[in-house]
Amino acid sequence: MQDSLDLRALRDIGLSHATVQAALAHARPEDTRLARVVEIQRDHLIVHDGTEAHAAVPWPTLRATLELERDQLVVGDWVWWRAAASDADRGWAVARLPARNRLTRRDPAGGRQGLVANIDTALLVMGLDHDFNLRRLDRFLVLAHSADARVVVVLSKADRCVDPAAAIERVRTHVGDMRDDIAVLAVDGRSGSAAQALSPWLVRGSTLVTLGSSGAGKTTLTNTLAGANESTHAVRPADERGQHTTTVRTLHRTDGGACLIDTPGLRQLWLDADADTLNGAFPEIGQLATQCRYRNCRHAQEPGCAVREHVPAARLVSFQKLLREANREQADVFQRKHQLSEWKRRSRDNRARVAAKAAGDAQ
Repeated sequence: MQDSLDLRALRDIGLSHATVQAALAHARPEDTRLARVVEIQRDHLIVHDGTEAHAAVPWPTLRATLELERDQLVVGDWVWWRAAASDADRGWAVARLPARNRLTRRDPAGGRQGLVANIDTALLVMGLDHDFNLRRLDRFLVLAHSADARVVVVLSKADRCVDPAAAIERVRTHVGDMRDDIAVLAVDGRSGSAAQALSPWLVRGSTLVTLGSSGAGKTTLTNTLAGANESTHAVRPADERGQHTTTVRTLHRTDGGACLIDTPGLRQLWLDADADTLNGAFPEIGQLATQCRYRNCRHAQEPGCAVREHVPAARLVSFQKLLREANREQADVFQRKHQLSEWKRRSRDNRARVAAKAAGDAQ
């Protein structure tokens, strides 16, 4: 394990007590140091050891394990890192430590795609322009809840909105006035006041991630909070959609010492969530369901439905749509398992027939 000075430096890039415990609980590979993945490129990744950044590639054993598990390293992961033999070479990410939490989504093929790991707070960025969409916000709320992360809804581009306070009220009404676990702010992402508004969550050593659609203002906000000088691109004038300013996930340090992961826009977010996760992300529906007249109420047209009476219609529609998606995805998983079992059975039968035929020909 690194000495105490190194550990203090690592805490500045998000090292938590849970990660230290995970490091102590697993054997440390020879000649390695603890480092955090701060960026992933197509053919390599960047890790930070608390002092400086280094280019690295996964160790063959780690790469084989990840491929077997259909998994991948993501920004925010902690790894045991081994320095390169020379400055001209890349180092090695030898082993990955267990993540405290992990954000994942489904890909079109039904597999899981890792987004980020080991986060404390999710900044759900939604622009006060054509990007304002409460049903899309519900998807990101479920994503954040799946990692048990604190949530701050950041309504960006407040300078373009006539009445930001009304927009904040719309969000609060949508998610439920009693949801004190969700903060809602309206900010101008280009202004230093955004950092002041978000200061309660920008605690030294904490890790935040920006999530939202392309053009929502995530990178602009990141540049303001991190004091970066990177340029951002304007949205398209015709529809105010983003132009994918950010193409890779990158961990930045903010002026206050927090870590902030900027992510590319997610235009399609297929959730990796089951019914239990959805119920946890929509707690008001579960609480009110106990007051419905019928125990198996679907909150559709049944009389005496407490959910339909108190939950905003758009919020209920979001829940029902996401629940259908989750049930369909779960059914697809079982279907794929059944198909795999059927293919294995057919393969065994074919091998048995070939063996029987060979035995008959031999006689």
